[in-house]
Amino acid sequence: MAREDDRQPFKVTDRRGRDDAEPAQDAPSATQATPGAPPEGDGAPAAPEASERARQEVSERAYERAHSAQGPAIDFMTFVLSLNTSALIHLGVMAIEGEDPAPNLPLAQQSIDCLAMLEDKTRGNLTGEEERLLTQVLYDLRLRYVHARKASG
Repeated sequence: MAREDDRQPFKVTDRRGRDDAEPAQDAPSATQATPGAPPEGDGAPAAPEASERARQEVSERAYERAHSAQGPAIDFMTFVLSLNTSALIHLGVMAIEGEDPAPNLPLAQQSIDCLAMLEDKTRGNLTGEEERLLTQVLYDLRLRYVHARKASG
C-alpha cells in the first residue's frame, strides 16, 4: 500500500462535448474562480476567519431555507404522535379531509406494532416525558383497537 506522501499528483482533463480537433480544456485550478463563488477581490488569499465566517453564513442561510419549507423539526415525540395519528386514521376514529372514516384494522395493528417495537427498542433511553407519551399512546390505541375489533364482528 502506498504511503500518502509517495503518491504522484494527477491532472484532471475535461473532454465532455469537445471535438477531437479542438484541444481539451483543463479542469479549473484552485486559483481560478469557481462558478457561483464570490469574487476574491485583489487576488490576495482571504483571511481564514473571513473565509470561515462566509462559509458559516451560507450554512445558516441554507439551514433556514430548508427548515422554513419543511415546517417544525421532527423529534421523538412528534414521530410518536405521527404514528398515533396514522393508527387513529386506520382505526376509523379520524378521517382524511374529504373522505369517510373507514377502519382498516390490519394497518391499525401494524402502526400499533411499530409503536410497541419503538417502546421496546428505546426502553431506558427516553426522557420521562417521552416514555409517558409513548406508554399513554399505546394504551389508548390498544383499547381503541380492541373496541374496533369487537364492533367489526
